[in-house]
Amino acid sequence: MTQNLSQVAAQLLDIAKRAGAQSADVLLVDGTSVSIDVREGVLEHAERAEGIDIGLRVIQGDRQASVSVSDTSINALEQMAERCIAMANEAPRDPYCGLASVEELATNWDVDNLELYDPSTPPSASDLQDAAMRAEASALNVKGVAKAQGASSALSDVSIHLATSNGFSGGYRKTSNSVSCVAISGEGLAMERDWCGESHSHYSNVPSAEEIGRLAGERAVARAGAVRPSTGFFPVLFDERISSSLIGHLASAVNGSSIVRGSSWLKNMLGEQILPIGVSLKEDPTRKSMAGSKPFDGEGLLVRPRHIIKNGVLQSWTTDLSTARQLNTVSTGSASRGVGSPPSPSTGNLELTEGSHTREELIAQMGTGLIITSMIGSTINPNTGDYSRGAAGLWVENGEIVGPVNECTVAGNLLDMLKNMIPGNDARLNLSRIVPSLLVDGLTIAGK
Repeated sequence: MTQNLSQVAAQLLDIAKRAGAQSADVLLVDGTSVSIDVREGVLEHAERAEGIDIGLRVIQGDRQASVSVSDTSINALEQMAERCIAMANEAPRDPYCGLASVEELATNWDVDNLELYDPSTPPSASDLQDAAMRAEASALNVKGVAKAQGASSALSDVSIHLATSNGFSGGYRKTSNSVSCVAISGEGLAMERDWCGESHSHYSNVPSAEEIGRLAGERAVARAGAVRPSTGFFPVLFDERISSSLIGHLASAVNGSSIVRGSSWLKNMLGEQILPIGVSLKEDPTRKSMAGSKPFDGEGLLVRPRHIIKNGVLQSWTTDLSTARQLNTVSTGSASRGVGSPPSPSTGNLELTEGSHTREELIAQMGTGLIITSMIGSTINPNTGDYSRGAAGLWVENGEIVGPVNECTVAGNLLDMLKNMIPGNDARLNLSRIVPSLLVDGLTIAGK
């Protein structure tokens, strides 16, 4: 990174104060990213982006406004501060906005212990292109793959710095490395596609390009000859590949923003049983080398592991300072923000308690039903939890997989689904969201 972000942040806060800001915070994001796409063995697209984004939030009593720029010159910062102050003075009143108190601000954290940054020499553009080509070639080597839709490899290196007018200043650096591939089986109207991809902070933790391509190819071939399943009421196994999406709907429902709006199907369920006894959902922003890890949140509060759900019982909402004030509670250190917007609550690393059954045992337990490996679209009623999504995957009869299916819809109610789900034991521990396969007994499947 070419600039001292803490100095730029301090300079902007001083400019804002002299211009009349009562209180303010600054977020700076300075980074570089490189992405390479290949198709049919040749380079299709290469992109490199680098630059700095600066966000200023000014709070004037019970009004706030945010402005962002990409210019660190004194003139640009002065104009930015003046514009933001003028906007804040005219903004709608918000009695819940405001910085954290000095006592709430983080004062001690260990960035190095989180291992968010890969200090090794990053791959070059030619290295990325080679990885993408090897992934595509590996997919094409899988018997039954008709073509590869393409493969990609990318990296990013980002420094983040947050500073507030009441004394907080802190930053950290994160890297990300990824490889992905999309493969196609069949021809014409019988074509089926699937993919594989992973992203990690450290390049050495990314699976080999050959493995990524092979898995993409095998998954595409497994979907060849798919037909529409029968319509009816059947057990459904959410494969580990997509089971985190189900938990994602749960995370959205406990988000403080949804609760204060009254638009959550869990708004009256605090302290109630919403997962099976013995099953917990934990958020841990301190896990090493994870995308959802950070030393402090978007408002300068120290982050800590916490149980969202413990032994099946909902423990707390996910809050930032504003939603915590509205809910008469304390922030869970979950504030997230972009350079041009105020903070809002969000979750990062999640871990759901695993069960004792293997994926194969859950399939045998199903009898007749659907294994979902891919989903499209989403219709979720935020007030009732009614759930409907397009799906594709594998059909099971008498506890055995009999073939691929597609073009169907699964529907149910999220609260009923979560209360009665059975988790498997196949979660991947190297992912930000550790969620095993989940068996839900009884969803409506609309097929043929």
